Amino acid sequence: MSALELRGVGVIRGSGRQAYRALREVQLSLAPGELVLLEGPSGAGKTTLLCVAAGLLSATEGEVHLAGARLDSLGAAARRAHRAKHLGFVFQRANLLAQLSVRDNVLLAGALAGMPRDEAQREADRLLDALGVGALADRRVNQLSGGEEHRVAVARALVHRPAVVFADEPTGNLDSISGRAVAEALRTLAVDSAVLVASHDRRLHEVATRRIWIEDGRLSA
Repeated sequence: MSALELRGVGVIRGSGRQAYRALREVQLSLAPGELVLLEGPSGAGKTTLLCVAAGLLSATEGEVHLAGARLDSLGAAARRAHRAKHLGFVFQRANLLAQLSVRDNVLLAGALAGMPRDEAQREADRLLDALGVGALADRRVNQLSGGEEHRVAVARALVHRPAVVFADEPTGNLDSISGRAVAEALRTLAVDSAVLVASHDRRLHEVATRRIWIEDGRLSA
Protein backbone atom coordinates (compact mmCIF):
# COMPACT_ATOMS: atom_id res chain seq x y z
CA MET A 1 0.00 0.00 0.00
CA SER A 2 1.33 3.43 -0.94
CA ALA A 3 1.98 5.97 1.78
CA LEU A 4 1.91 8.76 -0.82
CA GLU A 5 0.42 8.81 -4.31
CA LEU A 6 0.18 11.64 -6.82
CA ARG A 7 -2.13 11.00 -9.75
CA GLY A 8 -1.90 13.30 -12.76
CA VAL A 9 -0.92 16.27 -10.63
CA GLY A 10 -0.43 19.61 -12.34
CA VAL A 11 0.13 23.10 -11.00
CA ILE A 12 -0.46 26.29 -13.00
CA ARG A 13 0.96 29.50 -11.58
CA GLY A 14 0.01 33.01 -12.62
CA SER A 15 -2.77 33.90 -15.06
CA GLY A 16 -3.21 35.06 -18.63
CA ARG A 17 0.05 35.57 -20.49
CA GLN A 18 1.95 35.20 -17.23
CA ALA A 19 0.60 31.69 -16.57
CA TYR A 20 3.03 28.78 -16.63
CA ARG A 21 2.97 25.12 -15.62
CA ALA A 22 5.08 24.47 -12.53
CA LEU A 23 4.14 20.76 -12.51
CA ARG A 24 2.93 18.64 -15.43
CA GLU A 25 1.02 15.34 -15.15
CA VAL A 26 3.04 14.10 -12.18
CA GLN A 27 2.55 10.41 -11.36
CA LEU A 28 4.37 9.30 -8.23
CA SER A 29 3.91 6.57 -5.64
CA LEU A 30 5.99 6.01 -2.48
CA ALA A 31 5.85 2.95 -0.25
CA PRO A 32 6.86 2.68 3.41
CA GLY A 33 10.59 2.05 3.73
CA GLU A 34 11.53 3.89 0.53
CA LEU A 35 13.89 6.86 0.47
CA VAL A 36 13.28 8.55 -2.88
CA LEU A 37 15.68 11.24 -4.01
CA LEU A 38 14.15 14.00 -6.16
CA GLU A 39 16.78 15.71 -8.30
CA GLY A 40 16.75 18.39 -10.95
CA PRO A 41 18.03 21.88 -11.78
CA SER A 42 17.01 24.97 -9.85
CA GLY A 43 13.50 26.04 -10.81
CA ALA A 44 12.59 22.56 -12.08
CA GLY A 45 9.71 22.14 -9.62
CA LYS A 46 11.26 20.20 -6.74
CA THR A 47 9.99 22.41 -3.92
CA THR A 48 6.61 22.86 -5.63
CA LEU A 49 6.21 19.08 -5.82
CA LEU A 50 7.08 18.70 -2.13
CA CYS A 51 4.61 21.41 -1.13
CA VAL A 52 1.79 19.88 -3.20
CA ALA A 53 2.50 16.38 -1.90
CA ALA A 54 2.44 17.68 1.67
CA GLY A 55 -0.79 19.60 1.19
CA LEU A 56 0.86 22.97 1.70
CA LEU A 57 -0.02 23.99 -1.87
CA SER A 58 -3.11 22.95 -3.79
CA ALA A 59 -2.78 21.21 -7.12
CA THR A 60 -4.55 22.79 -10.10
CA GLU A 61 -5.37 19.32 -11.44
CA GLY A 62 -5.01 15.72 -10.34
CA GLU A 63 -5.18 14.04 -6.94
CA VAL A 64 -2.89 13.75 -3.93
CA HIS A 65 -3.45 10.76 -1.64
CA LEU A 66 -1.48 10.74 1.58
CA ALA A 67 -1.74 8.19 4.41
CA GLY A 68 -5.16 7.02 3.30
CA ALA A 69 -6.74 10.42 2.64
CA ARG A 70 -7.23 12.47 -0.50
CA LEU A 71 -5.89 15.85 0.59
CA ASP A 72 -7.95 18.03 -1.74
CA SER A 73 -11.15 16.48 -0.31
CA LEU A 74 -10.34 17.69 3.21
CA GLY A 75 -11.22 21.07 4.66
CA ALA A 76 -8.41 23.33 5.84
CA ALA A 77 -8.61 22.29 9.51
CA ALA A 78 -8.84 18.58 8.70
CA ARG A 79 -5.91 18.89 6.30
CA ARG A 80 -3.76 20.56 8.97
CA ALA A 81 -4.64 17.83 11.49
CA HIS A 82 -3.87 15.11 8.95
CA ARG A 83 -0.49 16.65 8.16
CA ALA A 84 0.42 16.98 11.84
CA LYS A 85 -0.35 13.32 12.47
CA HIS A 86 1.02 11.69 9.34
CA LEU A 87 3.82 13.93 8.01
CA GLY A 88 7.32 14.85 9.12
CA PHE A 89 9.44 17.68 7.70
CA VAL A 90 13.19 18.29 7.52
CA PHE A 91 14.25 21.54 5.88
CA GLN A 92 17.55 23.06 4.75
CA ARG A 93 17.46 25.18 7.88
CA ALA A 94 16.61 23.24 11.03
CA ASN A 95 13.90 25.77 12.04
CA LEU A 96 14.02 24.81 15.71
CA LEU A 97 12.35 27.03 18.30
CA ALA A 98 15.10 28.89 20.15
CA GLN A 99 13.07 29.36 23.34
CA LEU A 100 12.66 25.61 23.83
CA SER A 101 15.12 22.93 24.82
CA VAL A 102 16.22 20.24 22.37
CA ARG A 103 13.84 17.70 23.92
CA ASP A 104 10.91 20.14 23.98
CA ASN A 105 11.40 20.94 20.29
CA VAL A 106 10.96 17.24 19.55
CA LEU A 107 8.07 16.83 21.99
CA LEU A 108 6.16 19.68 20.35
CA ALA A 109 5.85 17.66 17.14
CA GLY A 110 4.52 14.74 19.18
CA ALA A 111 1.98 16.96 20.91
CA LEU A 112 0.74 18.39 17.59
CA ALA A 113 0.27 14.82 16.34
CA GLY A 114 -1.79 13.93 19.41
CA MET A 115 0.74 11.57 21.03
CA PRO A 116 0.49 11.01 24.80
CA ARG A 117 3.33 12.94 26.42
CA ASP A 118 4.96 9.92 28.09
CA GLU A 119 4.99 8.02 24.79
CA ALA A 120 6.37 11.03 22.95
CA GLN A 121 9.11 11.51 25.55
CA ARG A 122 10.21 7.87 25.31
CA GLU A 123 10.36 8.10 21.52
CA ALA A 124 12.10 11.50 21.61
CA ASP A 125 14.79 10.23 23.96
CA ARG A 126 15.26 7.08 21.85
CA LEU A 127 15.70 9.09 18.66
CA LEU A 128 17.99 11.70 20.20
CA ASP A 129 20.20 8.92 21.58
CA ALA A 130 20.24 7.14 18.23
CA LEU A 131 21.23 10.40 16.54
CA GLY A 132 24.08 10.98 18.98
CA VAL A 133 22.59 14.08 20.62
CA GLY A 134 20.86 12.52 23.63
CA ALA A 135 23.29 14.21 26.01
CA LEU A 136 22.14 17.59 24.63
CA ALA A 137 18.43 17.04 25.31
CA ASP A 138 18.20 19.78 27.98
CA ARG A 139 20.25 22.37 26.10
CA ARG A 140 18.87 25.38 24.29
CA VAL A 141 19.07 25.45 20.52
CA ASN A 142 21.60 28.29 20.48
CA GLN A 143 24.10 25.99 22.18
CA LEU A 144 24.13 23.54 19.26
CA SER A 145 26.29 23.30 16.16
CA GLY A 146 24.65 23.27 12.73
CA GLY A 147 25.05 19.52 12.43
CA GLU A 148 23.55 18.96 15.88
CA GLU A 149 20.57 21.17 15.02
CA HIS A 150 19.86 19.08 11.93
CA ARG A 151 20.01 15.84 13.90
CA VAL A 152 17.46 17.28 16.30
CA ALA A 153 15.33 18.28 13.29
CA VAL A 154 15.39 14.67 12.11
CA ALA A 155 14.24 13.49 15.56
CA ARG A 156 11.44 16.08 15.48
CA ALA A 157 10.32 14.86 12.05
CA LEU A 158 10.23 11.21 13.14
CA VAL A 159 8.99 11.32 16.73
CA HIS A 160 5.32 10.73 15.85
CA ARG A 161 6.17 7.89 13.44
CA PRO A 162 4.81 9.64 10.33
CA ALA A 163 3.69 7.84 7.21
CA VAL A 164 5.71 10.21 5.02
CA VAL A 165 8.78 12.38 5.69
CA PHE A 166 9.56 15.28 3.36
CA ALA A 167 13.05 16.75 3.28
CA ASP A 168 13.92 19.86 1.24
CA GLU A 169 17.70 20.20 0.77
CA PRO A 170 18.31 18.81 4.30
CA THR A 171 22.10 18.62 3.90
CA GLY A 172 22.67 21.74 1.82
CA ASN A 173 24.11 23.86 4.65
CA LEU A 174 26.17 21.09 6.26
CA ASP A 175 29.78 19.97 5.95
CA SER A 176 30.52 16.49 4.60
CA ILE A 177 30.55 14.75 7.98
CA SER A 178 27.34 16.34 9.28
CA GLY A 179 25.61 15.93 5.92
CA ARG A 180 26.40 12.25 5.80
CA ALA A 181 25.18 11.80 9.39
CA VAL A 182 21.83 13.38 8.55
CA ALA A 183 21.49 11.29 5.39
CA GLU A 184 22.31 8.08 7.25
CA ALA A 185 19.82 9.00 9.98
CA LEU A 186 17.02 9.41 7.46
CA ARG A 187 17.85 6.02 5.95
CA THR A 188 18.22 4.04 9.16
CA LEU A 189 15.60 5.64 11.43
CA ALA A 190 12.73 6.26 9.00
CA VAL A 191 12.34 2.55 8.24
CA ASP A 192 8.54 2.59 8.57
CA SER A 193 8.08 5.87 6.68
CA ALA A 194 8.23 6.79 3.02
CA VAL A 195 10.86 9.52 2.63
CA LEU A 196 10.93 12.03 -0.24
CA VAL A 197 14.10 14.15 -0.39
CA ALA A 198 14.58 17.06 -2.79
CA SER A 199 18.29 17.74 -3.12
CA HIS A 200 21.27 18.54 -5.34
CA ASP A 201 23.57 16.69 -2.92
CA ARG A 202 25.30 13.73 -4.58
CA ARG A 203 26.17 12.35 -1.12
CA LEU A 204 22.56 11.22 -0.88
CA HIS A 205 22.83 8.89 -3.88
CA GLU A 206 24.16 6.02 -1.79
CA VAL A 207 21.34 6.18 0.76
CA ALA A 208 18.48 6.49 -1.75
CA THR A 209 16.45 3.43 -2.68
CA ARG A 210 15.27 5.23 -5.83
CA ARG A 211 16.20 8.40 -7.70
CA ILE A 212 13.89 10.43 -9.92
CA TRP A 213 14.57 13.48 -12.05
CA ILE A 214 12.35 16.53 -12.47
CA GLU A 215 12.78 19.16 -15.15
CA ASP A 216 10.28 21.71 -16.46
CA GLY A 217 7.77 20.27 -14.02
CA ARG A 218 7.93 16.74 -15.46
CA LEU A 219 9.19 13.60 -13.73
CA SER A 220 11.41 10.96 -15.30
CA ALA A 221 13.08 7.93 -13.76
